[in-house]
Amino acid sequence: QVQLVESGGGLVQAGGSLRLTCAASGRTFSSSAMGWFRQAPGKERDVVAAISWSGGSTYYADSVKGRFTISRDNAKNTVYLQMNSLKPEDTAVYYCAARRMTILTTRRYEYDYWGQGTQVTVSS
Repeated sequence: QVQLVESGGGLVQAGGSLRLTCAASGRTFSSSAMGWFRQAPGKERDVVAAISWSGGSTYYADSVKGRFTISRDNAKNTVYLQMNSLKPEDTAVYYCAARRMTILTTRRYEYDYWGQGTQVTVSS
């Protein structure tokens, strides 16, 4: 079992930065691939970034490439999402997710555990 708690969301002006943190509990974190998803009102929950168990493989949605960076610290059971050059269209609830496998995936249904989400609002 893995429990996930996100933090770091908030209100920021366009062009600003935020760092989201996902703290995980559970002894299987270091063998879990992780992902960040986001969901805007009236829209689907879409993948933003994903990372393999070791951090050696990462994935980014085209809309955030070059602006967002996913990373993890297995010693601290934590995964991060550094978000730079934020745009109003990045406004959404951001969710951390974990899967019981080491290989990353972009498919929402392949994640087994979810956090409660943290709101990110980017003003223009």
